[in-house]
Amino acid sequence: MPQSDAVRPRIGLLGLTLELYESLAPELREGRERWMREALVPLLEEFAQVIVPPVAFRREAVEAAVGQCESEGAQGLIVVCLTYAPSQLALPALKRTSLPILLWNTQELWAVDESFDGAKMVDNHGVHGTQDLGNVLLRSGVRFQYLTAHPRDAEGRETLRDFCQAARAVARLREARLGLLGYPFPGMGDFALDTTHLVATLGCEWVVLSVEEYVQRAAAAEASAVAGLVGQYREQYAVARDVTEEDLAATARVEVALRGMVQDYRLDGLTYQFLAFGDDERTPTVPFVAMCRLMGEGIGFGGEGDLIATAGSSLLNWLCPPATFAEMFTIDFAGNSVLMSHMGEANAAMARSDLRVPLVARTAPITRTRGRQLVLVVSLEPGPATLMALTLGPGGRWRLIASAMTIPAYGPLPGMEVPHFKLVPQGDVRDFLTAYAQAGGPHHCAVCFGDARSRLRRLAAMLEAEYVEV
Repeated sequence: MPQSDAVRPRIGLLGLTLELYESLAPELREGRERWMREALVPLLEEFAQVIVPPVAFRREAVEAAVGQCESEGAQGLIVVCLTYAPSQLALPALKRTSLPILLWNTQELWAVDESFDGAKMVDNHGVHGTQDLGNVLLRSGVRFQYLTAHPRDAEGRETLRDFCQAARAVARLREARLGLLGYPFPGMGDFALDTTHLVATLGCEWVVLSVEEYVQRAAAAEASAVAGLVGQYREQYAVARDVTEEDLAATARVEVALRGMVQDYRLDGLTYQFLAFGDDERTPTVPFVAMCRLMGEGIGFGGEGDLIATAGSSLLNWLCPPATFAEMFTIDFAGNSVLMSHMGEANAAMARSDLRVPLVARTAPITRTRGRQLVLVVSLEPGPATLMALTLGPGGRWRLIASAMTIPAYGPLPGMEVPHFKLVPQGDVRDFLTAYAQAGGPHHCAVCFGDARSRLRRLAAMLEAEYVEV
């Protein structure tokens, strides 16, 4: 089923031909463009909004076509040689554009058999055009990806889908706004960064938010909004018996506050440092429940003031939704797994579907607040998953670390007052943790359902980041 336009990538499809054929075979371009529109466009429209400029055979037409894709909001560009096409006609436009590029080496013909003739060869000879173009792009320092696949190839379709989703995620990251509420946790070095480098390389901007504004917004929360959220809590979650109406109301007030800040500051992701809430004695409570719910609605999160993890979890959510922030806490040697948890944040939309999520109060407050601190004890739906970490490697180059995982049926446990779930690596947990650490894996990461490694590889290439699989 095609995806809705709200989540489908916008992709330009650039068809190239040879000007010489305009005189040698005047009907060739029209026939090749008709095949492209009838065969390739519907295939791509299963998972993308496709922008299709006229097929180009002159340099100025290629410039106009790429410009049209850009002006109509394309997030990536797929280039198809419908016949042989000289590379230097397309090189200037492809070198200028910032769009991720995929050369799709494809054709209409499936088999070259005894019926093959000159007419079929003329209709199906784009392969050496893609080789010519790939060569000059490489020599000119233009990054591109390459796919050889017939339209009927299922694996090729998945590669096209992965490219489109990766291009969309990168485009979202370039325009993202991240909020930092409070300040980073002192001394945590693995997410320390030069924010100028963050903006210059990933493109996302960031804004500092104050705890005082959070407190003021919570105090000003409308009673009807608070009552509505309290009703949702009772309807959607298994509220512990000792949780009072006052607890729920305080939790709802800070959710109103946090949602207002996300909306007014146009945030795509948010990080806070829980200790910062204790710096203001008026703080009602920590927004653990609010953040779990916001993650479920697509807002990225990073713990402890970690802007890198915020960008990473946002990126994974755009690439392969839904995704959650996570942290490795305890090794389960007997179960060959790692227990994942955090102080109170996990994507509520990823919780087990067979159980209601417990809503409990922490018995030991993690920082000073006026009221108790409620937590959604989220344990994830079992199944295949991918762990991903965004980090800075040597020389300030971005690095994506990815690993295929399995989420077993585990939790929520009665004795746990925080989100928790397990991840089982493909091999021995000892080897996984060693390889992750040696790759520079940070202590904050993100998790999504399914196998996102192919998309992550493509995304890393678009970001000019290293890709490390452990």
